[in-house]
Amino acid sequence: MSVPVRIAAPTALVLALVLALSACSATWTTGGRGVDGGPATAGHPVAGEADAASGVVLHAERTTPTDIDLRWRGGGSGASGHVLEFATEESGPYTVLQYLPPQVTSYRHPDLMPNTTFLYRLRAFRGPVSEPVSVTLPKGELTAADENSSHDWLPARKDPKRTVPGRPLRSTGAGAPTGFKATVKHANGILFMWTDRASDESGFLLEARTRTGSAYQPVVVLDPDVNSTGLITLPTEKEASYRVRAFTYGERSNVVRLTTGESTGP
Repeated sequence: MSVPVRIAAPTALVLALVLALSACSATWTTGGRGVDGGPATAGHPVAGEADAASGVVLHAERTTPTDIDLRWRGGGSGASGHVLEFATEESGPYTVLQYLPPQVTSYRHPDLMPNTTFLYRLRAFRGPVSEPVSVTLPKGELTAADENSSHDWLPARKDPKRTVPGRPLRSTGAGAPTGFKATVKHANGILFMWTDRASDESGFLLEARTRTGSAYQPVVVLDPDVNSTGLITLPTEKEASYRVRAFTYGERSNVVRLTTGESTGP
């Protein structure tokens, strides 16, 4: 199973878990090609497409008995990205798989439970971003002193001093976070702070563009009114540019449904 956008964690032990989960998480790509970089595999069950009122059309294909590939198109202009969700019952509840940037149009959900029905849908999200900041972390990994030091800076917080009377995000250009800054705490830790200027956000997304990356990707999802959070970084984030987005949810796609087959594993 894949994991959603990660939450900052307070210990080296949890950092190891985050790294392990990230290594085995589902994959996604940009463009209209298959999730492995080539055309989608043929000859396996495919969920029928349905026209969605939003214009986002989601398509799912079972490429192995326990792997499902998802692709989508459309979505209109102005979307900052999409949230991919799944459920195993018609009535839900739906669970977030991943917050995805707008250039991503496919996703692989691997290693699923056999003989189980999965339902998928997409939700658009929109919202303005702060000015970016670049961070270069010290070389090396966590030291014993780092591991034993206080990590009270890690939890997400709502500080009234960094909240101003906000404006609705649906107003053009309104509500972008300001005063975004990053403080390096140790070789794998950064504290981010900003001023909340939105009045109706569904939450905030901390986004990162790594030194070798071509686009910003969501890395942490946060509750409304939050204006600071710590982050335990991945190895690829030693040098990265960060920004924070205030967002609201938009329209949903059609729902697609597929049932996995028998497991081929031992």
